[in-house]
Amino acid sequence: MAATTTGRLLVPRRLSGAGPAGAALTPAGPGLWLVDTTAYRAHATRHAPDTLDSVELARAAEFVRSADRDGYVCAHVALRRLLGAYLGMAARDVVVERAPCAHCDEPHGKPVVPGGTLHFSLSHCEGLSLLAFATTPVGVDVEPVPDAAAIAETADVLHPREAAELAVLPACERPPAFTRVWTRKEAYLKGTGVGLSADPASDYVGAGPEPTAPPGWTLSDVLAPQGHHAALALALEDPPADAGGG
Repeated sequence: MAATTTGRLLVPRRLSGAGPAGAALTPAGPGLWLVDTTAYRAHATRHAPDTLDSVELARAAEFVRSADRDGYVCAHVALRRLLGAYLGMAARDVVVERAPCAHCDEPHGKPVVPGGTLHFSLSHCEGLSLLAFATTPVGVDVEPVPDAAAIAETADVLHPREAAELAVLPACERPPAFTRVWTRKEAYLKGTGVGLSADPASDYVGAGPEPTAPPGWTLSDVLAPQGHHAALALALEDPPADAGGG
């Protein structure tokens, strides 16, 4: 079920759930926000020096392409300002750490805030960023629809059932269907903290109009601008011990 637009905060647009000034987040109602780089660029550039930390500012300076730099700055300024609003503190004071890696337990897993009461996920492609905030682990992904050649090169990332579902579609319908299944898959893998270090073909999320959620998770398509697809994965409050692939 696609999320719908319900409000705004500055330029980041709330797609679903409570805003920082609204009711508290609930497992069934994550805060979901969309950032348009073009619309947010001037604001983000102006506030970056007093919002981002030294590591983020140094990372922004490393980008050669201005579009990449603008996208990074907009995404991370929005992330910090929203985290600060949800946590009730100044954006610059928000501490973002790395969770233990799912494979080696070293501290280079997904970004987290201390305490474990607020979970978040960030995805961005050129021109857009999608952010989610929830009380349980969450993952989001937004992607532009690729051309047919790009899909042919990445067919091995699909579960065999997903590949079969795409194969029966007319050629013109395969690019959007592929993007739909890929965003679902990446949102789920980001939510688990494993990311693309896992084999994306191992998990079945479905290529049809309705996603199939892995055990212990909900999976939803998100309303995205034309030419894009997006998805949200949200862990249940008490996921089963064997939740994972399939």
